[in-house]
Amino acid sequence: NHTTVVEFILLGLASSRHLEITLFLFLGIAYFFILLGNISVITITLTNNLLQTPMYYFLRNFALLEITFTSTFLPSTLYSLLTERKTISLPGCFLQMLFFHCLGACTLFHMAVMSLDCCVAICHPLHYTAIMNNRLCLQLILSCWALSFLSMFPPTIMIVQLPFCGPNVMNHFYCDFSLLLELSCTDTGFIEELMFITLIIILPGTLIVTAVSYGCIIVTILHIPSSAGRRKAFSTCSAHLIVVTVFYSTCLYRYIRPEQRGGQDSDKVLSLFFSVLTQTLNPYIYSLRNRQVKRALKERV
Repeated sequence: NHTTVVEFILLGLASSRHLEITLFLFLGIAYFFILLGNISVITITLTNNLLQTPMYYFLRNFALLEITFTSTFLPSTLYSLLTERKTISLPGCFLQMLFFHCLGACTLFHMAVMSLDCCVAICHPLHYTAIMNNRLCLQLILSCWALSFLSMFPPTIMIVQLPFCGPNVMNHFYCDFSLLLELSCTDTGFIEELMFITLIIILPGTLIVTAVSYGCIIVTILHIPSSAGRRKAFSTCSAHLIVVTVFYSTCLYRYIRPEQRGGQDSDKVLSLFFSVLTQTLNPYIYSLRNRQVKRALKERV
């Protein structure tokens, strides 16, 4: 009842019309390839009998997650770049913030689960089917979704209940919780601490699982007697590691630092890296470079 602001103004990614058109083309192409790559992964892994294994089950769910995650902000960003409409309603902003951060957290959990699955497949190939059974796979996927919403939902609801009396301008291209906290006209210290603790648990926690899994994978690969086999395994592993490194480094610097409150142009660049660039590369690196997936794709073509 104390809220007087009825909408927020998102300054977006560019200040000039020429740059907005350029960014619209760039992001439009990126969104097209995100949809194309992930829909291809979902379709192929659903229809091909040879791809009904735990690894492709996780990849299929990861592809669905990437589509929903990028769809929380990219369509509205593209619309604002094309029409120069910079405003977003309070309910729209709060919903975008909720789904962006919940699905973003879910992406981190999924990446940790996928690295763990890959570790079991490479390090314990004889026991892989017994360990990664259908029940465990389903439990892991449901846990990713449940943990992400349970961790991000409470602080988000607390932010929704804050009063906003003005100003209402955010130097960003989506509704970010740190900027909303800055715009609130009441003390937000407790929510900032709660959100910071939540991010401290999620980001480094999933990073540790991912790093340990890839560490075990690299040790196992080093024991492969064939040099050609080692090179082939490292080529696949290195591509995964590049995506993971870019995603985590930008996320960590954006959200876990002494001064979280942003609004700088550098924050928008960092956000573009982990929310658009890595999402564009993921389906092609995680799935479409795989021999079995490429073979299944050729059969369909």
